[in-house]
Amino acid sequence: MSPVSGVGRANFEAKDMIGRADIGSHAAPSKGSTSRLLLALLGLLGVLVFLGLGVWQLERRVWKLDLIARVDQRIHAPVVDAPGSQSWSGFSVPDYEYRHVRLAGRFQGGANTLVQAVTELGGGYWVLTPMLSDRGFTVLVNRGFVPQERKAEFERENGGFTAPSTVDGLLRISEPGGGFLRSNDPAANRWYSRDVDAIARARGLTDVAPYFVDAEASGADSWPRGGLTVVNFRNSHLVYALTWFALAVMLAIALGGPIVAGRRQQGAAR
Repeated sequence: MSPVSGVGRANFEAKDMIGRADIGSHAAPSKGSTSRLLLALLGLLGVLVFLGLGVWQLERRVWKLDLIARVDQRIHAPVVDAPGSQSWSGFSVPDYEYRHVRLAGRFQGGANTLVQAVTELGGGYWVLTPMLSDRGFTVLVNRGFVPQERKAEFERENGGFTAPSTVDGLLRISEPGGGFLRSNDPAANRWYSRDVDAIARARGLTDVAPYFVDAEASGADSWPRGGLTVVNFRNSHLVYALTWFALAVMLAIALGGPIVAGRRQQGAAR
């Protein structure tokens, strides 16, 4: 076999390099295609997630509208007796909250609890006073609001308030723990929420109902001022749903745009 000449060897090596470059040029698009496929799959997953969140918000909207209708019906329904101890074992928030109830008994003013609050009248306190009902159990009654500047006056005049009374109002559910970023401090007598269990323990109360009652409106010149309960359920679920659906559409367009452009280029090349 004759030895390969220098020129022949050079041609062979050049062809070999061209072949490797050609292989590399085919391999690179393969990696790029894989990346594009992964991105497309992630984008499709995002579209499905956005659609799912939109549907969930629509379901929440149906639930919220039903809640608003039920609460409105209860608020304007005829007054009924506050639930007694025989009902407490099966006490359920959806079944009882915002019922229009009546409670008769005697206030125990020596165990008042002032809970910090902000109302349409400014900053001050809710006045929660235990009432020993004529039926033998105790209920915390939110008698109303006292402004900050009237706190000392109220405490002087109402410290021994034990008048027999009949209270009509809305049944409310306990607010455990405290307010936003502020925890109740029973030892220091600082309260930021109407936590029935904690207040009952701090005041040494027994046989206490697992709810409190927001008293109805009192006289315009009397303190505490009742009837300031705000019944307002935020219902922005339709806006949220439309937002999620819009994001799904925008993401779908972003995914489909390059595909459509690519097919147009292929059609033009033909």
